[in-house]
Amino acid sequence: MTSETRETFGRVGIWSGALHASRRDDAGREELVEALAELEELRFGALWIGGSPSPEDAAAVVAATRTITVATGILSIWDHSAEAVAARIAAIDASARGRFVLGLGVSHGPMVPQYTKPYSSMVAYLDALDAATPPVGSGHRVLAALGPKMLKLATDRALGAHPYLVTAEHTAEARTALGPDALLAPELSVVLDPDPDRARTTARNMLSTYLQLPNYTGNLLRLGFTESDFHGGGSVRLLDALFAMGGAEDIAARTQEYLDAGADHVALQVLTAEEGGGGLPRAEWRELAGVFADRV
Repeated sequence: MTSETRETFGRVGIWSGALHASRRDDAGREELVEALAELEELRFGALWIGGSPSPEDAAAVVAATRTITVATGILSIWDHSAEAVAARIAAIDASARGRFVLGLGVSHGPMVPQYTKPYSSMVAYLDALDAATPPVGSGHRVLAALGPKMLKLATDRALGAHPYLVTAEHTAEARTALGPDALLAPELSVVLDPDPDRARTTARNMLSTYLQLPNYTGNLLRLGFTESDFHGGGSVRLLDALFAMGGAEDIAARTQEYLDAGADHVALQVLTAEEGGGGLPRAEWRELAGVFADRV
């Protein structure tokens, strides 16, 4: 990966499942456009559209921004055919298309009735993107890779990897697996709350859902956690390894751990007690922008 690609993403970005225009009414879409404009002004390096976005969601965020890199984090290969995705990307204005990156994932068996052979299915999907007219080539996509096989595929067939719900230790292992040249852009969930017990409660509210998905629990077991760490929404040890919690400086320090472990870019997902990560936490984004002003 070139230094230009790293500069395109910057060191710190924002990941949000609330950046879906398709799930909003007219007033909600206006609010989203305002929030996107502010995020761009705050000078984050990239915006990650979380929560299984559609190609239309991606196109709307690209259209509402001017210069920032926009990526899907993560579009499920089961929800949209490669041909339809390639066609929609081709329809994005050519002047903006170059700053869009297609993040792809295989989702999870409990959530997808047709789930089968995730690795082979991803390979076939990438083949279809390569064969589309025009193609969506490896330089414009990343993979939600956790395990060794998918990380190797992310090196060979994409810009790199966008792992979700991982520790700094996993980031170090992923960097070794990817090699020095592939993009490594993990997501890191953030709770801006100085009260440790309250922050962990907010984190557990989010984590409890993911602890029902074997792709994540399997990865955590590989990292040395045990089944007991999954009880009650997550042990303190697990929460402290997966989340950045505390004040803005604490968040910056935890983010630096991922960068020091080999991440090129860290995508911060802000969780709040009120929204659970589902709203537009603009005050928290502003606070983070202040502490990352010289680091994005």
